[in-house]
Amino acid sequence: MGILIVVFAVANVLSFHLAKADTAVEMQKQLENLAKQQKEAKAELAVEESKLSKNQTQIAATRTRINKLIADIASKERELNNLNDRAVLNKQMLGEYIRQMYYANQDQDPMIELAVFQGDLSDIVAISDGMLSIKARMLESLQVISDAKTQAELAKSELADQQSDHKQLLQTQQVQQGEIAGDIKDTKATLADLQKKFAELQSDLNKLLGSNYNAKDIKDAVGFASDKTGVPRGFLVGVLKMETNLGANVGGCTYGQVESGAMASYKAKNLGPKAWATFQARRDTFKAICSELKIDYQKQKVSCNPRGYTGTGGAMGVAQFMPDTWNAYKSQVSSITGHRPASPWNLTDGVVAMGLKLSRVPGVTAGKTAAYRTAACAYLGTCYKPYIDGILYWADNYKQIL
Repeated sequence: MGILIVVFAVANVLSFHLAKADTAVEMQKQLENLAKQQKEAKAELAVEESKLSKNQTQIAATRTRINKLIADIASKERELNNLNDRAVLNKQMLGEYIRQMYYANQDQDPMIELAVFQGDLSDIVAISDGMLSIKARMLESLQVISDAKTQAELAKSELADQQSDHKQLLQTQQVQQGEIAGDIKDTKATLADLQKKFAELQSDLNKLLGSNYNAKDIKDAVGFASDKTGVPRGFLVGVLKMETNLGANVGGCTYGQVESGAMASYKAKNLGPKAWATFQARRDTFKAICSELKIDYQKQKVSCNPRGYTGTGGAMGVAQFMPDTWNAYKSQVSSITGHRPASPWNLTDGVVAMGLKLSRVPGVTAGKTAAYRTAACAYLGTCYKPYIDGILYWADNYKQIL
């Protein structure tokens, strides 16, 4: 009977482990499917962002063309006004000429003038021809002005038609911009949902298997974090190189030293009330993190208070996260590495947290240099050129150190 009980017990245990294995296999398949969907969503997002960038360039070009047409139309209007002024002046001159000729003929009979005229008859003909020539030139000038006005009005009309066409084009492009922006918003929402599902499923799988991941070295940690977050290895290496020299400089002061230094700076009025309040809030968060990890918070190594500018230290681990920043990512880190609780001083956890933060900037996972710049500025909190340039250099040359 005892043997039967043992057999049944072994069978039950075996059945449990087989069911557990089957569940794990199924969960792994789901993870792979979610990872594939995430990759597709990221690719779609990159395409849509490219479309948006192209659309914005087209809108800018159309607006420039519209402004040029407006200027050209205004120029034609000035030209027409000038021609009108010239036409009015010529008409006034012609009218005055005709008026003077009329009164001159009224005052004296041409036949009397002819009778008393002692000179050559050809002189009278010449004077008459000259006066008619002046009149003809005036009329010719009026015709030239009229023709020029016709051409200017035609050109103005054509420019107005082009302006109307470009305004319609601009409206179409703006509608397209709205549609593309809507698609990007939807894709980002889909991607966020997929990432959440992936993290939750990965966490459940880790719980089921009781497994976690600890990188052997910085190269291993970078590879693991890159695979899990989608951030290219080179960019991770660039940020790690500039932040902590690939983990060699993760903090030269104890938190107790940072705490006493911040307090002294506040008492000396070098640290303002707002900065002091921020430090106190972060100190409470830091204590909670250390308590969860069963660490003496005052003895834990962190970044020192800065010497070159007013501020406080306290950045933690390889990623150099402040306590409040770490809390925003630690649950995601746990779901990926299986460490509960995750630790900012664990190499794997720290690099994964860095990858998660960097991956939030659109274009980073696609390896776009412009996105690298934006993400690096956000990571540091300012666009300090030597820091940004250093990251980009090592992102391109990371194989020299890995």
